[in-house]
Amino acid sequence: MMIKAIAVDMDGTFLDTTSRYDVQRFERIYHQLCKKQIKFIVASGNQYYQLKSFFPGKDAEIVYVAENGAIIGENQNLQSVSQFSSTFVQTLLSVLLTNDYTLEFIVCGVKSAYLLSSASQQFKEFAKKYYYQLTEVSSFNTLPDDVFVKIALDVEVEKTNSVVKQLNVQFDGQLVAVASGHGSIDIIIPDITKGSTIAKLLKKWQIMPDELLAFGDANNDLEMLGLTKHSYAMEQSSPQVKRTATYQAPSNNNSGVLAVIETYLD
Repeated sequence: MMIKAIAVDMDGTFLDTTSRYDVQRFERIYHQLCKKQIKFIVASGNQYYQLKSFFPGKDAEIVYVAENGAIIGENQNLQSVSQFSSTFVQTLLSVLLTNDYTLEFIVCGVKSAYLLSSASQQFKEFAKKYYYQLTEVSSFNTLPDDVFVKIALDVEVEKTNSVVKQLNVQFDGQLVAVASGHGSIDIIIPDITKGSTIAKLLKKWQIMPDELLAFGDANNDLEMLGLTKHSYAMEQSSPQVKRTATYQAPSNNNSGVLAVIETYLD
């Protein structure tokens, strides 16, 4: 069966550990994808504005599934797929601020991401790397005028699993907390994942799930990898990702995604 769409996670998958990729090699591949009318989907927990900064001049062709599926960028149009209610965000933030999770967090809106001006300098530097539209606020007592799609937490690595479990139990049915690697936790909208959003796009494009080629490394990629038999776990993936994916790709530090795509194009 011919591949008609390719979905790639970014950190730990498409990008190497220095957040780069082989631009010249990708340009050659991208030219072939456009020629064959194969859709290229960038699917990440990261912000839309940050994702498109990696592919200048390609907004008309590349489809962005950002914030773990809550936002779609297609044909230079930004669409919010789903959102948390402001009331729930307020409740959740008060719990995060009062409970002893020893964490820092970012509230992700469609217009911008928001963090407290009292956050540590180290966390601010981390946030700048992943959020191109970033606003500091003195307090979350009054929420900014925006639509909220995700809350990103940063916790001590060894506490990740317990915080994920605690939040999922405490807010069962209202949120899904998922580890996205290295002490990062994404609080996402129930039933909205990279996989569910990509499935809707495939249906709209009249592409069968097994005409999708997908790559990922962390647990927020599981639903996306589960869509297709042409799924690849990166070399340094979580055990669950390796169990879910059909195949294993070479390391992200060796352009593993590009190497696999080339075999399909050949």
